[in-house]
Amino acid sequence: MTEHVPSTGLQMVSRVTKEARLEVTLVDQPIAEPRDDQVVVKVLATPINPSDLGLLFGAADMSSATATTRDGHPLVTAEVPPGGMRAMAGRLDEAMPIGNEGAGIVVKAGASDAAQALLGKTVAMLGGAMYAQYRVLRVADCMVLPDGTAPADGASCFVNPLTSLAMTEVMRREGHTALIHTAAASNLGQMLVKICLKDGIPLVNVVRSPAQAELLRGIGAQHVADSSQPDFLDTLTAMIVETGATLAFDAIGGGKLAGQLLACMEAAAVKRMTTYSRYGSDTFKQVYIYGGLDVAPTTLNRNSFGFSWALGGFLLTPFLVKVGPAVVQQMRDRVVAELTTTFASHYTHEISLVEALQPEVFAAYNRRATGAKYLICPHRTE
Repeated sequence: MTEHVPSTGLQMVSRVTKEARLEVTLVDQPIAEPRDDQVVVKVLATPINPSDLGLLFGAADMSSATATTRDGHPLVTAEVPPGGMRAMAGRLDEAMPIGNEGAGIVVKAGASDAAQALLGKTVAMLGGAMYAQYRVLRVADCMVLPDGTAPADGASCFVNPLTSLAMTEVMRREGHTALIHTAAASNLGQMLVKICLKDGIPLVNVVRSPAQAELLRGIGAQHVADSSQPDFLDTLTAMIVETGATLAFDAIGGGKLAGQLLACMEAAAVKRMTTYSRYGSDTFKQVYIYGGLDVAPTTLNRNSFGFSWALGGFLLTPFLVKVGPAVVQQMRDRVVAELTTTFASHYTHEISLVEALQPEVFAAYNRRATGAKYLICPHRTE
């Protein structure tokens, strides 16, 4: 495949200045010549994931955001409160490119056989800086998609699919037999429902509205607990009793939910006890926080879940390093094989790089509403 590759392409960058101001803009980024083991990919689709928003807007108060222009490109600025500046100390005055993953077509390749073999192929990519028109990256960071795959179908091949598979892998490795997942109506949550149905894993899904509960039941979810209902905790406990779940992955992060998950797992464990213990059950219960849909402090009532428990954080990349390349390749192979079924992503909005920095648009996707998924198409024209 031969396609003209320009000398520069648009790229979105985020900067927090020493003056406590966030600046998000587009820049004309030079497109480097690929080294032997690299390719140039024309980025055609890249999703907005919650993990991207943390880098995109940092700790800025987006209610103070204003939109202007700089060098003919959109510029969004916002104030960063003092508490946020402490968290941003490591990135001050650094223009940071955004976007964890994406998909596109390889339009130029380095000299190696592996790079040349990708020329003209549609690939999914992981490696950051995907909110750009072109991306230069290693062959190892590309995953070839089946012929005929639309870039939008491959854009979310890594973060959500591999995270959902990682959850079941953690379950097996740590000796659990069932899972609990919050924000379960998300794209990732729907993938996890399909994985667990296919693999015979009991799964308790926590959602935040009747509509979300209905959505999950429509794709086969058997245990759905709606936190908006007055009997939520009783329902959740009953489902934990039925499934035996002792492991939870929490996308909410802040507030009481992580503690409620531990308390309900403990209540379920106590129901199975034959003798009373003032220390609670000896059933080990684990909650991993992997998201921050609620940025408030995490609140735990330690008296409600005994002494055999743990609360920790979970990130995909350290997990992939830990399990090693063989396991990661198995996970990747499964994603490709089930790309349009188990791991299908659904987008509610497709926007350009310029549109992504329009006030009404970034205000919408920054709400992080479950079920609202935005896809950036960097070569889309207004």
